This record gives sequence, C-alpha cells and structure tokens, in this order.
Amino acid sequence: MRLVLAGTGSAVGKTTIATGIMKALSPDYNIQPFKVGPDYIDPTYHTLATETSSRNLDSFFMSDDQIRESFERGMNVSNSDMAVIEGVRGLYEGISPTGDVGNTASVAKALNAPVVLILNARSLVKSAAAIVIGFKTLDPEVRIEGVILNKVKNRKHFLKTKEAVEKLAKTPVMGGIPRSDDIKVEQRHLGLVPAVERKNILKFIEDWAQVMEENLDLDLLKSVMKGAGDLPSGREDIWKKGSKKRIKIGVARDEVFTFYYQENLESLEANHADLVYFSPLNDEEVPDVDGIYIGGGYPEIFAPELEANHSMRESVARFHQDGRPIYAECGGLMYLTRGINQHEMCGVFPYSSQMTKKPQALSYTISDVIEDNIILKKGETYRGHEFHYSKVTIEGKSPKFAFEVRRGRGIHSNKDGMMSKKTLASYVHTHVAACPPFPANFTDSARD
Repeated sequence: MRLVLAGTGSAVGKTTIATGIMKALSPDYNIQPFKVGPDYIDPTYHTLATETSSRNLDSFFMSDDQIRESFERGMNVSNSDMAVIEGVRGLYEGISPTGDVGNTASVAKALNAPVVLILNARSLVKSAAAIVIGFKTLDPEVRIEGVILNKVKNRKHFLKTKEAVEKLAKTPVMGGIPRSDDIKVEQRHLGLVPAVERKNILKFIEDWAQVMEENLDLDLLKSVMKGAGDLPSGREDIWKKGSKKRIKIGVARDEVFTFYYQENLESLEANHADLVYFSPLNDEEVPDVDGIYIGGGYPEIFAPELEANHSMRESVARFHQDGRPIYAECGGLMYLTRGINQHEMCGVFPYSSQMTKKPQALSYTISDVIEDNIILKKGETYRGHEFHYSKVTIEGKSPKFAFEVRRGRGIHSNKDGMMSKKTLASYVHTHVAACPPFPANFTDSARD
C-alpha cells in the first residue's frame, strides 16, 4: 500500500496535510513516511507523527532501481504495511523545465505509485478542474487518482469545486481542508522550523490529524493505496561496504545539528560502526569514539550557546589535532570555523563564517574529487545539494580543497571540501545513494 501526496506547487499545504494523514492513519497501520527531495525538515514532522524515521527518495541522487531499493528497504526495516510519500514543490518541478530528474513525478513513476494532488482552492471553482486536467494530461504515466482541495472557504465552496473537478476532470475529490490558522507551520530561512524545536508540536500534529479525519474521506484514500499494485522490477545497492572491524562513530545530534539522512546513518552501521550520539550544545566533550560526523542544522541560531560551551569546542579541536577523522556538512562546517557572526567556534579552520540576508546557494550539486579525502578518492564524481544563507570568508593562506564544483557554488571559487589533517568540511550535503563509497571510506579512515 503506497501513495504519493503531491502539490500543484509550493506552499499548498503538503507538509501539514501529509503529516496529518500519517497521524490519522497511524492507530490502524504501521506507516512508513517518505519525503521526495533533499529535505531534512519536513521528515522531522513525519517521524513524530508515525514514530517511524522518515526517509528521502530523490531521482537526482538515485537511479530508478535505487529508488525502489531504498523504498523497499525502508518498508522492511520498519516492518510497515503502508507508505505515505510527501512530494516536493509542484508535482513536475525538477532541475530542468522539461525533464523529470529531481521531481515528484519521477519518484511516483519509479514506484508505480498512485498520486493524490493537493490543490490550493482559494478563489477557484471551475478553474480547479482545469488545473487538474492539465496535471493529468501533461504526463499520462503519472497516475493521478485523487484530489485534495485545501483552503476552501466554506461548505458551499467545497461542494461546487468538488463537482467541477469530478465532472470535468473525471477525478475523485477526497475532501476539502478549510482555511485555518490552526494548520499553519512556523517558517524559517531554510524552510519550516524543525519539529524538534517547536513547543507543543505533538499537540499541533494531533490537531492536524483531527482536521484530516473530519474533512477527508480516509477510506477512499486507503482504497487508492490498496490499488497501487506491485513494485516494478529492478534494484540497485545504495552503498558500498568496507572492513568488518568494529569502530565507534560519534554523531553530533541535538537541537542544533539535526540534518541527517536516515540511510547515511544506517550505511555507517552496515559498515560495522556503532553510532554514539552526542550534543555539541549540552555535553562537555566528545565521547570516546574513532571518528566524528557533524551534520547540518542551525548553529547560527544557537551560536551564543555553542560559544559558551568552551570544553566541547576545545574537545573537538583536540580531536582534529590528534589526527582523527571528522566529516562535517554545512552547519557542521560552520561549527568547525573560527567563528559564526563573531561568536567563537572550534577553530579547526582559521576562517570566519557569517550569515547573509540572501541565500548563498540553493542547488543540486555535482562535484569532481581533486584530492583524496576521508570519503572519496581523487578522480571520482559525486552528487549532493547545498542550501545555505551563510558564507565562509577565506583570508590569508587558502585551505586545501577536496572538490571542484561543476554544478553549484561551493565554499570559494567553485571549490569545496576544506581539508586539514583527517578533517573534511563541506557546504555540500550528500545522500549515500549519491555517494556510495562514503560509509566504507569514512569508517575505514577511522580504523587507520
């Protein structure tokens, strides 16, 4: 049983509706949530709603066979009987104006999954039918089997729009969500505020579920999911394996550093790493581990508190000086610099990072490896994504860089991946499917 909840565009209410549906169905089913695209924040809401770690599916990172492998693996790991997949942006929005790479439609087709289209119905009646017809005819391979109308004014508005869509677009309407401030989600510069930071978030999710139960035909939704059919054939591994010697990898995970793909963590475990979670914000020092993984997040929001934790910053710096491996992405990179907005950080790299008013990068990336490093070898190519409002100012001697960025921006002059001893820090976030050697190489570097 599987279903893709796709939008006609951004900001149509996908996350609140998807999360509410997941929560509403959870009492009766084991729900495995998925998110299309390189998104860390929306999955935090899914995870709380279902008590199952949400996973990402992305056709820029993954081949169709890897999408199916990742999907099937996620279902098996969680022993789930139902998958709810939240799309990204509009159903057909990808990296090119005409292709499918990076869009929700490509994932739906790879999984042969039915699609329910979420449409902002504000001020629309017959025009809603025209929108649905357009979405259905643009790519007949995409199985749009239902519509959810969001932001309906009242019962009369809903019934008129429902009639238009069902009669003219020949597509069942599964319900209409009324306009309400109760289902709005707090925003920040990288998107929604992560669920872990929101007070009373479980109460909000309960409220969203109640709204879905009251306004959607969940039986019709489940009927569509049951009719999904078999997954297409074809599977491809999403990571490589290395040595079998057990090691410990410290993972910085707290209110600050929350941006981790579930499969990145599982790939390390599959390479015989025991993951030890620690908090750069609250703990006194790095735990007894062989390597450190610092993901992205919002260190700029917590910069004064991170600065105040002198013992942790000094512990991270010593870990680096001792020549033990540290891999850091985006927010982790910022934490390893000399400072963030005048607040002192770890000083592993003698450069400062500053926040800016405008985004510095928002893109999928393709990088060539120009120096051997702890995750990749010279001559290899890998894919990732970057999304940040910060920049690192390179003053004085330039660092040694690991990557030449072909698509994207990087840290400086189309270079990324600052290197020092066995530390690698980059603005690029990667998913293991787009960088299969990552777990084997990183864990092997911690065994040396």
